Amino acid sequence: MQPDWTAPAAAGPVCARLRPPGSKSMTNRALVLAALAAGPTVITNPLRARDTLLMAVALRSLGAVIDETSGDGGPGGEPAAWQVARGRPGDRAVIDVGNAGTVLRFVPPVAALGRADVEFRGDERAASRPVGPLLAALRELGAVIEGGDAVPFVVRGRGGISGGTVTLDASGSSQLVSGLLLAAPRYDKGAEVCHQGPPVPSAPHIAMTVQMLRDAGAEVESGIRGRAGSGREHSVPDFWRVRPGELRPSAVAVEPDLSNAAPFLAAALVTGGSVTIAGWPGQTVQPAGQILDVLTRMGAACSPAADGMRVTGTGAIRGITADLRDISEVVPVLAALAALADSPSVFTGIGHMRTHESDRLAALATEIGGLGGDVTELPGGLEIRPRPLRAGGAVFASHDDHRLVMAAAVLGLAQPGGLRVGDAATVGKTFPAFTRMWSQMLERSS
Repeated sequence: MQPDWTAPAAAGPVCARLRPPGSKSMTNRALVLAALAAGPTVITNPLRARDTLLMAVALRSLGAVIDETSGDGGPGGEPAAWQVARGRPGDRAVIDVGNAGTVLRFVPPVAALGRADVEFRGDERAASRPVGPLLAALRELGAVIEGGDAVPFVVRGRGGISGGTVTLDASGSSQLVSGLLLAAPRYDKGAEVCHQGPPVPSAPHIAMTVQMLRDAGAEVESGIRGRAGSGREHSVPDFWRVRPGELRPSAVAVEPDLSNAAPFLAAALVTGGSVTIAGWPGQTVQPAGQILDVLTRMGAACSPAADGMRVTGTGAIRGITADLRDISEVVPVLAALAALADSPSVFTGIGHMRTHESDRLAALATEIGGLGGDVTELPGGLEIRPRPLRAGGAVFASHDDHRLVMAAAVLGLAQPGGLRVGDAATVGKTFPAFTRMWSQMLERSS
C-alpha cells in the first residue's frame, strides 16, 4: 500500500498550459498492430505507464521486439519513441494482464496466431472483467483455448486462425470487438464480427480501432454486410468486416490522452480559471467532441487556441442529465464536478462501469457520500444531488482505480486543506506523472 496523497486545494483560479502524456488507447492499439505488421514500426509519443508496459511485456513474450529510442520523453517520462518489429516466439509464455482491459482483450487474439501455449493471469480484479464473449468468439473462429470465461486461461497456439463470421454480445466492453478486429487481418479468412445485445459502450474506441487498422493498411468495412443469397450489400448496425492481408503501419504518432486531460479541464470549472491543453488534435479518433460538449453543458467555455484547446470556467458549475455511454472514462471526473454543481445531475448509459478497474458506480457513491455528498446508484448510472462537502479527516479511497484518484483531485480543489487520497500511486496505471503535474498546475497559478 502506497502512502496517502493530499490533493491540494486551489488558492484561486488556475491558469495553466500543459500537455498530457500519450493516449493509452492509441499506444496499446499501435503496439498490437506493430507486433503483427510485416515490417518495422516506429511509435512516437507513446505512453509509458503500467498498462502500456504490461502490453509491451506481453507482446515481447509472444516474440515481438520492442526497443526504446533515446530522447527527452514526454511529461510522464515516456521515451521519445518505441521501435517494434516481429521476432522469434518461444513455445510457451505466461502473460500477466494486471488489471489492464486492453491487455486482457487484445492479446489473446494475437496469441492464437502463434504456436506457443500462452497462459493468461492477472490481478484479482481482472477475474471480474468481461472477457468470456471474446474467448467464445475466438473458439468459434478456430482458436484453441482452455479454461473458463475469465483469467486464468490458456491459449494454445496452432499457428493461425481460420477466421470467418462470428456474433457476440459486446455490451460489457467495446474492447471485446476491438480485440478481434486488431488481429483479424492475420486470420486466414479475415473476420466478420457482429454485435447482438444492449448497446456497445465507448463506441468511439471501436472507431479508433477501425481508423488505426485502415491507417496500417487493413481493409475494414463498418456497418455493411452482404445479404445472404443475393450478393448485394446493405447496412447493418454493429457489424464490422476485416479482410485478410498484411499490416504495414510503418509509423504511428500517438496523440495526447484527452481522457487524462479531463481533470485539468475540470479544474478550470471548479476554480473559475483557464486551462489550455497543448497538442489537442484538430481531428482525432478520440472522443474529443463528446468531452467538450459535456464540459460546455456544465458551464465551461471551450475554444481552440493557437497551441491547443482552452477551457475557461466562471466558477459556477451546472448539473446536467446526460447519457455518457461513449465517454465513460471521464465519468469519475464529471461526477466530481456534479458533486460541486449548483443543481442535480443524472448520468445514464454507464452500467458497464461496474466491471472497470473497480465498480466505479459503487466506488463514487461511497467516496463522495463519505464526504457528505448525496449520490444514488441507478441500475445503469448515477444521480448526484450537490450538498456541502466536508473533507476534514476523511480519506478518499482510490479502490485501486486511477480514475478515482483523478476524481478526488478535482474534489480536493474545493476543500479547505485539500483532500487525502488513499493509495494514489495507482494513478500510474495510465498517468505516472499525474500528482506532480497537478501540484505544479496549482503552484504556478498561486
